[in-house]
Amino acid sequence: MIAALLLVQPVQATAPAGQAGESAVASDPLANLIAMEARVAPIIQRLVTMNARWCPVTMAAPGWLLGDRRLYSDAVWPTARARYGASDSARDKDGLFIAALDPNGPAARAGLRLGDPVRTINGTAIAPREVPRDAAPHARMAAAHALLETAPMQQPLVVETRDGVAVTFAAPRGCASEFRVEASDNVQAKADGLLVLIFAGMVRFADDDDELATVIAHELAHNILRHRARLDAAKITRGLAQFFGRNARLTKMTEEEADRLSIWLMVGAGYDPAAAVRFWTNYGKRHGGGIFQSPTHPTWRRRVALVTAEAELLRQMRAANPDAAPPMIANPAVLK
Repeated sequence: MIAALLLVQPVQATAPAGQAGESAVASDPLANLIAMEARVAPIIQRLVTMNARWCPVTMAAPGWLLGDRRLYSDAVWPTARARYGASDSARDKDGLFIAALDPNGPAARAGLRLGDPVRTINGTAIAPREVPRDAAPHARMAAAHALLETAPMQQPLVVETRDGVAVTFAAPRGCASEFRVEASDNVQAKADGLLVLIFAGMVRFADDDDELATVIAHELAHNILRHRARLDAAKITRGLAQFFGRNARLTKMTEEEADRLSIWLMVGAGYDPAAAVRFWTNYGKRHGGGIFQSPTHPTWRRRVALVTAEAELLRQMRAANPDAAPPMIANPAVLK
């Protein structure tokens, strides 16, 4: 997790401004969000599929990011529907749709398009529709995740989309996580064991795709290593109490473990590990907290030292054994 936990709110009309130099996008906050989703989708697909052999839990990886009508305010949704090209049928009024596609991913190659509804996966409708939006904003994304996780290996996915059309395609296995870009200027990201949220401010902050892969790999590492569940098992208290004593110490241990695994994930997906040094240096100098450094996170200098040392360890281990596995997969930190 980068920065403290925040409540996730529906997208409002005050979505973030566009990136400098992209005047058409900058004047259209929703177009800016869609561009960010398009940027992260192929990075995510590379990270989850090219590292699947190290992940204890995998799922079918179609190469999409899902959107949910319920995550958009009533004022914004008509414009969002037009931008995505999302269905306006009564059947899809409150459902999931494709918010982004990896252009080289299996879903895109099968002909699925931005805005297509995702009604069923392998014949099973995505539920629950009855969960209140404010109570569980990502409940249907979690339901779709469960269907992808339980999809039979070595068998194609069958996805029912607009006009009841069923599209069948093979999808590789990937590390089990869902992803969403949040329309917020906060330079943050977080993971909860299932979902990775990347805030728009963080997408803008990353200078290039290798640096953005640093952020996504760090959050994916939290989910791979089951940090939320392991902290719960260690009876870590969240909220303000998490910033003190044993709570803070063990939380920081998971942050450092995620930093280390992120290097393996980046290299596994073909990203430059030196980008992690650049990213944490830039992030630390601008958002490191100074005297207000969070006790649940290492300092940026500590993070730079960790990722530098892990990159060297990876190099040495792979020189001796090209198939060497990340050490923390088999031997995770003991949280006590």
